[in-house]
Amino acid sequence: MVPEGVEVLPRGVSLEGVVRFTDVAVAALESAREEVDALNVYPVPDGDTGTNMYLTLAAARDAVERAVVEAGGPERCGVGRGLEALGRGALLGARGNSGVILSEMLRALARRLGSATPEDRAALLMAEGMRLAADAAYAAVGTPVEGTMLTVARAAADAAAERVTDPDARTRDVVAAAAAAAREALARTPDQLQTLKDAGVVDAGGRGFSVVLDAAETALTGRVPPTVRTRIGTHHIPVPQLRHDHAAPGADLSEDGPAYEVMYLLDAPAERVTTLRERLAGLGDSLVVVGDEELWNVHVHVDDVGAAIEAGIEAGRPHRIRVTHFAEQVAERAVRREGRAVVVVSAGPGLTSLFTEAGAVVVEGGPGRRPSTGQLLEAITGCQASEVVVLPNDPDSVRVAQVAASTAEQDEGIRVVVVPTTAQVQGLAAIAVHEPGRAFDADVLEMTATARHARHGAVTVAARQAMTMAGPCEPGDVLGVVAGDFAVVGQQLDEVAAEVADRLLRGGGELVTIVAGAEDPDGAAAARLAGWIEEHHPLADVVVYEGGQERYPLLVAVE
Repeated sequence: MVPEGVEVLPRGVSLEGVVRFTDVAVAALESAREEVDALNVYPVPDGDTGTNMYLTLAAARDAVERAVVEAGGPERCGVGRGLEALGRGALLGARGNSGVILSEMLRALARRLGSATPEDRAALLMAEGMRLAADAAYAAVGTPVEGTMLTVARAAADAAAERVTDPDARTRDVVAAAAAAAREALARTPDQLQTLKDAGVVDAGGRGFSVVLDAAETALTGRVPPTVRTRIGTHHIPVPQLRHDHAAPGADLSEDGPAYEVMYLLDAPAERVTTLRERLAGLGDSLVVVGDEELWNVHVHVDDVGAAIEAGIEAGRPHRIRVTHFAEQVAERAVRREGRAVVVVSAGPGLTSLFTEAGAVVVEGGPGRRPSTGQLLEAITGCQASEVVVLPNDPDSVRVAQVAASTAEQDEGIRVVVVPTTAQVQGLAAIAVHEPGRAFDADVLEMTATARHARHGAVTVAARQAMTMAGPCEPGDVLGVVAGDFAVVGQQLDEVAAEVADRLLRGGGELVTIVAGAEDPDGAAAARLAGWIEEHHPLADVVVYEGGQERYPLLVAVE
């Protein structure tokens, strides 16, 4: 008998496999990003297809990792929840035309794998998932055009369906056949789309999708497929100009295409989306609308930005609106950056004020609200500095910050260093010694050393029954955190806070920083802890700040 609540799925469908695929695929797209960007001449020659696909898949990968952490580990999460997180993360994090299409393909595949039963044959399941992914890609695009990533996806799905007719074919055989077919279809794209042929390149989105399939093959087999010899021409990236007439549906787009890219998330019932698609199709081109039920990701190229947003308002509630002027996007890459900036992830309004007063660019985050790669990337590039230091201030945000930093360095030529701070108080310590007048390396070294030597702890309240390093806990128990690990389990907040502070001070220390959270709005608990420290450790100076962070009534640091 299988215990209640335990997932029983076909062999080969596992959370471990999902995590391995996303890790390998993100790494592969990161390596191929510059190549794919250089191929980008269709539908708009703005040189960002590789970056958009990379950031979309990175958002999906981050969502899976976050789901595992929030569930309390892989065993509690399960593959179903992981696949759901993959699909939603891709939808929310999709960027650009190619990224939105890729997100819809990932969601379709995730839905099929997530609906698997023990009776399903894993290889057939994968082939069906790839067919559904290709169907979803075509359905998402307002006017499908051959010679694009749609064509590559269809060829891959057809090859998968053909391979699975062999009853002995395994999942790895199906994926390998699909990846090989994608590479062959990619090579034919210049013969299907005149824009590609004129530029002497294969389709950028198709190349990006081929990279993803190759990564899936590597994740399943450990083999690295042969490198595709893509035709990268010597084309330049032309600046689109404003125009008032629109190309015929399906026509090759060129530098006289619509001037703006508009993207937004939309809360709307499904029955209103058909009308929305019709409205947007009449305004421009490169229309892609994906989603289901109540949440949608909308992408379109237009001249009339206001009309595109108004169409969303009529359908529902648009939010996270992004408008890119193609001419400005290209021009920004030539802007001379200068100076130094610090980008900080803040977990509460009080902390935001402290970081802002110190001159930092703040990105909102915190437990359960980790910023996306795109949000951090926008902060890094938006400050117009040539040198940027990033303080993620949370273990889960470190990797996201590193992805954003790598992207900014490769695409914008910005020198970015991530100081791997894992606590808000480490970020406070680091920015306190930041000195823009120092050499960049020296400044980073000082901030890194200060953050590393700041011993940190926190006090929180258990939300569920669990086993910690300090023993079992029940909902409502007060937990003391030291250096990121649960070290104290108690009943009284003051007693646990004092124990945390005492452990941090056993190695000595001259300055103790206490940050009051949202659950200590008047700072009473912080004041009591400060009094206890002054009585029991009189040689240490104590400062108290109002942080406003959630989940942690008290944060503590000792320097």
